[in-house]
Amino acid sequence: SFCFCFSLPWQCFRALCCKGPPPPRPEYDLVCIGLSGSGKTSLLSQLCSESAENIVSTTGFSIKAVPFQNAILNVKELGGADNIRKYWSRYYQGSQGVIFVLDSASSEDDLETARNELHSALQHPQLCTLPFLILANHQDKPAARSVQEV
Repeated sequence: SFCFCFSLPWQCFRALCCKGPPPPRPEYDLVCIGLSGSGKTSLLSQLCSESAENIVSTTGFSIKAVPFQNAILNVKELGGADNIRKYWSRYYQGSQGVIFVLDSASSEDDLETARNELHSALQHPQLCTLPFLILANHQDKPAARSVQEV
């Protein structure tokens, strides 16, 4: 049998010459935080190629495995309601990175609350040395602040 895999010669070589499954993709554990309505659930649904219909705000936490070609991200999404945010730190252990989702079209008060929560997370002993992604969501809304304003 012949293999005409010019763009992926390593996979072709493995298929012809190596027995057994391919090596596992590395997995990384992330925590996704942000205020309610910032778009955390929608973001993860989109990354998992799930339907955007019937998205319900997370009231506690959920975990999604987000597959990429070279890795799998196990994302623990934490609800952003006032009464839940005080428990966020209980779920930080074992995290290897943080996604902070911000509603860039939110009110000044909500933006201030988000800023305080972000600063708290940045100073937390289990997160302060980890990579942070701050995602300014809802850029398509008229009231959205620019990246520089955020």
